Amino acid sequence: MREVQGYPHPLGVTIGKDRMNFAAAVPEGKPCQLMLYRSGMEEPEHVFDLPAEKAVGEVRFLALEGLDAGEYEYLYQVDGKPWIDPYVKELAGHHIFGQKEKLSDGHLRGKVSIGDFDWEDDQRLLIPYHEVIAYSLHVRGFTMHSSSKVKHKGTFLGIVEKIPYLKELGINQIQCMPVYEFEEYHGNYQNYWGYGRGLYFAPKAAYSASGCAACELKEMVRACHSAGIEVVLETPFAAGILPQMALECLRYYMLEYHIDGFVVNPYNVPWEMLTRDPLLKGVKIMKKEDGFQNVMRRFLKGDEGMVNDVIWALRHNTNEDGCCNYITTHTGFTLADLVSYDGKHNEANGENNQDGPDYNYSWNCGVEGPSRKKTVTQLRRNQVRNAFFLLLLAQGTPCLLAGDEFGNTQSGNNNVYCQDNELSWLNWNKLKNQEALFKYVKALIALRSSHPVLHRSDLLSGLDQTACGTPDVSYHGENAWRIPAEIASRQLGILYSGNGLGDQDCFIAYNMHWETHAFALPTLGKRKRWYQAMGTQEGVLEEEKLLEDQKMMELAPRSIVLLLGRETKEEVKCGQGNRKEEGYKRK
Repeated sequence: MREVQGYPHPLGVTIGKDRMNFAAAVPEGKPCQLMLYRSGMEEPEHVFDLPAEKAVGEVRFLALEGLDAGEYEYLYQVDGKPWIDPYVKELAGHHIFGQKEKLSDGHLRGKVSIGDFDWEDDQRLLIPYHEVIAYSLHVRGFTMHSSSKVKHKGTFLGIVEKIPYLKELGINQIQCMPVYEFEEYHGNYQNYWGYGRGLYFAPKAAYSASGCAACELKEMVRACHSAGIEVVLETPFAAGILPQMALECLRYYMLEYHIDGFVVNPYNVPWEMLTRDPLLKGVKIMKKEDGFQNVMRRFLKGDEGMVNDVIWALRHNTNEDGCCNYITTHTGFTLADLVSYDGKHNEANGENNQDGPDYNYSWNCGVEGPSRKKTVTQLRRNQVRNAFFLLLLAQGTPCLLAGDEFGNTQSGNNNVYCQDNELSWLNWNKLKNQEALFKYVKALIALRSSHPVLHRSDLLSGLDQTACGTPDVSYHGENAWRIPAEIASRQLGILYSGNGLGDQDCFIAYNMHWETHAFALPTLGKRKRWYQAMGTQEGVLEEEKLLEDQKMMELAPRSIVLLLGRETKEEVKCGQGNRKEEGYKRK
């Protein structure tokens, strides 16, 4: 091994044909040394000075020849204290989740990632935004519970084992909470979610089964891509991160790990810098905003004066601003808890229930917490179905919270950031008891996917864009073509025109009131009739049901119905008992 001339860029460790380059930004005037350790050894085998007078700006650097990268770990010493490279690509000595050591502790060292992996011609999937069905999960919490029945619990490989489940549900994108190395304790509180300062370039070793986090993250991405599922990483970054470092991090994961997209915090990194970067063009750069969530939660529980906001939320094209639609996410209640609790119950967090959001726009349906009352449980079941209807039949990209599709609960805790236990892990036993809900969500996803009119790529204008006599979207109530926007209104009918898309007309009637309401049905073209395809209470009908009254429909309290406009084989005289056609079986 010998030292040769190095170069100051890029930062971190770069492996060349016959040499390795080390570059690190060190404050001016502070002494710095690079220490190389044989893997597992306590004392450094080689120590190299990085003098300030040879720096370029604040960057110290050197290159080494004859170094077997796989046999060594490295650490810097700055001003006499151990300092780990913020650009480190893999970390040694941190394989068990829940360790209390700081990332600055001297016994944590960097590994040199060699990058030898067979991608088998894998490529990013580039699924259009309007075709994405996203699913937000925590890598550890997704499979850590014993009921997950996977071999590699709480790891990247555990997700691989659940790919058949995701495919069956209809998911084609997973959004993973932070997967980089982060400190698992902030003071006395565990940092289960992974927010805050981290080693952003290094996949979390505790999320790997073998200790090789880089290998297993790549295995997960490759397996997901093979199944038609994109992988998006939540990378919020801590406040104060250098914008250039954030940009380099996203570029690295895109190039090295074939990551399809990122959810970033636009308050911590410049949004325009990321979205305009030429290397990241085609990569999904997203952010979280709770506008859709708050509107739909309030509409769901029956707040007045929501109709105009609901119209905006249902037609909003999220591709325009890099957002997803969600009703629940990791911050706040799960969907089962949203309809079971009026207030948060975070006592287990040890902060006197002061943590977590105070305004959840939730409703317990009459009883706080678990209940065996039939009227309460039926209403909650109904509200959960309504919530999925609101989410999955809105324009834009929907994102489900993992476990909502089988009634996962956190017992009213809306901020499980510090709970690495069964409170925050998905309990897959719920799936056995909530199979009907799972099938309902699966059918809704399939219905959305089969009708282009329900997930358009373009922005709805409310105009007749195809010159066929019908606008692309229109709004109705007790009277056709009239928005029921009165302050007391809690109902809305929406007609999506299938003209120009090769699709049927779709009419969705929403009644979030606690009373029955009538809806005027827009008149269809000649030989077309309205058929009910799905409803909150009925679920997906095996045979689409021809409506006897083609002019008016009554909708039960707190329910939603989807109608499809079909051509009939024969003329049908509705409401006179001589119908020749009862309905079409679903394909």
